[in-house]
Amino acid sequence: MAEKAPVRKAAPATSRAAAKKTPAKPHTKRPAVKARAAAPAKKKPAVKPQSRKAAPAKPAKGAAKASAKSAPAQRSAARPASTPAPRQPSRDEAAALKAFERAHKEFARGHFSTARELFRSLIEQHAGVSEVTARARTYLTIAEARLRTEASLPRDPDSLYDRGVIELNRGDFVAAQEMFERALKRDPEAADTHYALAATRARLGAVESALQSLERAVELKPVLRVRAQTDADLAPLRNDPEFERIIFSTTRP
Repeated sequence: MAEKAPVRKAAPATSRAAAKKTPAKPHTKRPAVKARAAAPAKKKPAVKPQSRKAAPAKPAKGAAKASAKSAPAQRSAARPASTPAPRQPSRDEAAALKAFERAHKEFARGHFSTARELFRSLIEQHAGVSEVTARARTYLTIAEARLRTEASLPRDPDSLYDRGVIELNRGDFVAAQEMFERALKRDPEAADTHYALAATRARLGAVESALQSLERAVELKPVLRVRAQTDADLAPLRNDPEFERIIFSTTRP
């Protein structure tokens, strides 16, 4: 018997669409691509923020009124104050000042008795002018003290001269000058007194009046020229050309 050919089993029918499809490739994970680092952005120069000036706060209504009122006062304060005109003395003040000047002249001349009476009269007649009368009382006190001193002083010129020499040696040149001047009033021709007065005035720095007294002394007593050449009291006068004339004019050959 003929052998039967083996029957092939038909492959299961597949649709054309399925046949056309290629088998799907197995899904493989791709390695993750690292993202490129972004290039650093260029730094722009920092722009300084402009500071905005704060708008001035509006003053309150009350403050605005106060500043408006004070403005004229500030303006007036800025203006220089006008100098007031000097006050003119009253008739009584002018008379008191005139009387004071007259009394002071007598006081400066050494006429203390006359000055005392004038100051007393001023104080009595112008008592309302307190400033002038206060000064007059001060001078009146001094004049009275000088009069008391005069009463205690010697009267003769020799005693006054001796008293002057004592004051000169003590260094009280003002008192010495006063004693010598008093002595000369009583004996104007006393050469030694003129010489002592010249030495005293030289010590006081009164060069001109000292030279006058020295010239009068050598006129009355020429031998005093020799003494004057080495006298230490006359040292302030030696650099003066007038001293050279007085002392050496007649002694040179």
